[in-house]
Amino acid sequence: MTDDVRPPLSRRLLMRLMPRVFRVVNVPMRLVLALPISTPLGKRLMLAYLTGRKTGHHYRQPISYVRDGETLLTPGGGRWKSNLVEGQPAHVKLRGRDVSLRPELVREPAEVDRLLGIMSAKNPMVGRFVPIPKQADGHYDRDRLALAIQHGFCIVRWSPGDAAARETIIR
Repeated sequence: MTDDVRPPLSRRLLMRLMPRVFRVVNVPMRLVLALPISTPLGKRLMLAYLTGRKTGHHYRQPISYVRDGETLLTPGGGRWKSNLVEGQPAHVKLRGRDVSLRPELVREPAEVDRLLGIMSAKNPMVGRFVPIPKQADGHYDRDRLALAIQHGFCIVRWSPGDAAARETIIR
């Protein structure tokens, strides 16, 4: 990896510490997001119920999202996304409701760039969790984006699995 593609040391350190911080922070987040009522956290976070592909263990993963029409967009930088089966409905708690959403893992660089633009415009916090800098033209750095995708980054586009999910997303 060349130095011009590598993020600064402070950014790399932050990216290494984030999983440890989230392990602690996610405990109360799971409790709040699992409530049968909509909470302020639910405006940007949902709770995905996942099953490990290798272990078969069931777990709950808080995931940030941004609404884009009748779909939800989430940055897929963590290992949790490897337990998604594209097109297979996943159980999610969204704003206090149990819904079924179908994930699509978007890895095509131009589409990832476009979707990251939508996400960061609707939620500026996305930039803190996605280690890809924006360029002056408003697009994400192509080399770093390609490297991130090569190392597993993607955007998860969630589509409603049924009418109840569609209603929950658009309201």
